[in-house]
Amino acid sequence: MATPAFTSHGYTLYPAPHSAHRTVFEFHVFVPHPYAIIDLPSLALRGRTSLFAAHRIADGKMGQLVTFELEVDRARFEQRFTPD
Repeated sequence: MATPAFTSHGYTLYPAPHSAHRTVFEFHVFVPHPYAIIDLPSLALRGRTSLFAAHRIADGKMGQLVTFELEVDRARFEQRFTPD
């Protein structure tokens, strides 16, 4: 059964089925590419992460929201992730 959508941090979020955690952590990055492949395990992050399909309420933009337990992981993600 699909997990229902919910609203948090100005986004309507839809949990990704392959995400290990469904928690919205303190640090997050909006990726404005709804179909980009985000391979979090390949980034060798230290803390827990979660991935959601997202609708940014402020401007209606669709994309993905990646949330991080640790600030250092957010910085590492922004440095290494490049959508194709």
